Amino acid sequence: MQAKPRTFQVDLDGRSYPIVIGRGLLGGDFDLSGHLIGLDCLVVSNETVATLYLDALKKNLTNSTVHLMNLGDGEAVKTLASVEAVIDKLVRSHAHRDTTVIALGGGVVGDITGFAAACYMRGVAFIQVPTTLLAQVDSSVGGKTGVNHPGGKNLIGAFHQPQLVLIDTDTLATLPDRELKAGLAEVIKYGLISDAEFFVWLETNMDALLGRDADALAHAIQRSCEIKAAVVSEDEKEKGKRALLNFGHTFAHAIENCLGYGEWLHGEAVAVGMVMAAGLSDINQAERDRITAVIASAGLPVAPPEIDGEKLMAAMETDKKVQAKRLRFVLLHSIGDAYLTGKFSEARLNEVLGRGDGRA
Repeated sequence: MQAKPRTFQVDLDGRSYPIVIGRGLLGGDFDLSGHLIGLDCLVVSNETVATLYLDALKKNLTNSTVHLMNLGDGEAVKTLASVEAVIDKLVRSHAHRDTTVIALGGGVVGDITGFAAACYMRGVAFIQVPTTLLAQVDSSVGGKTGVNHPGGKNLIGAFHQPQLVLIDTDTLATLPDRELKAGLAEVIKYGLISDAEFFVWLETNMDALLGRDADALAHAIQRSCEIKAAVVSEDEKEKGKRALLNFGHTFAHAIENCLGYGEWLHGEAVAVGMVMAAGLSDINQAERDRITAVIASAGLPVAPPEIDGEKLMAAMETDKKVQAKRLRFVLLHSIGDAYLTGKFSEARLNEVLGRGDGRA
């Protein structure tokens, strides 16, 4: 007998919503109809995920009219053109304000779908059904939606909270190993920024996570979502504390931009970005070594690709945390204790970026 689903709230007053985590939730074991605004819904997915899980999802949508749209796969399709395609489908389906849009897939599908839902008729309801570890622990929670621009990652988007996040951990059984490892980067991030005990648990249980142990994955997903939900409830639109969720991401987004979106998975870039952010932080070498070791134990890269330091610096200057033309980074006081600052060692940044001329 499977354990009862774990449910907790993202508290945002009138925009609060539940996160439901469990096994076997797709296929009719969870009634999605009660979370729809009306009877019509559009499921946005991609061919790979839809082939695996669309029929199961339909069983959760009793008495609903279900339309389907498949996007392409990967970070390269996270563009305004994809958002326009979803909106075109909504128009052709005669969707109104009581239509609910459902994102069935990974972070790319969720980000595109959420942004299209935010734009259509100035905002219609949407539901996140994430099927990758990265989406389950990070991108499906918190209402950040959007797409990339050639000038930078996630530069175009909106805050638009879902009605529900439904996480069926059984979907991870079909997730490629590389995608699973990429998701673990975001899991590690939560330990680093907020929970030293969780970080220790990750050091001890990484083999179980890589082996797809159901209990270990459920714990990692729940703890990650709890941390993110608490941060989002306190700072929905990233006026302060929510920026801590971007630990490693200033470097990561620059790496993705310089390589070309899709060359590295987002989680792979975040893994390296966290090592670089740890290198910029005023922490002791033993802690830096622990951070590098746990990331490496997850099968993730710990060194940046061959990218000119000047090019990386230029890409970082489009980061959304830039304020008064000054770069700001999320750094660590220690494992489990992060902070946002514009004060950092320029010499150390040059070292981290491989800009070896010692410039200030």
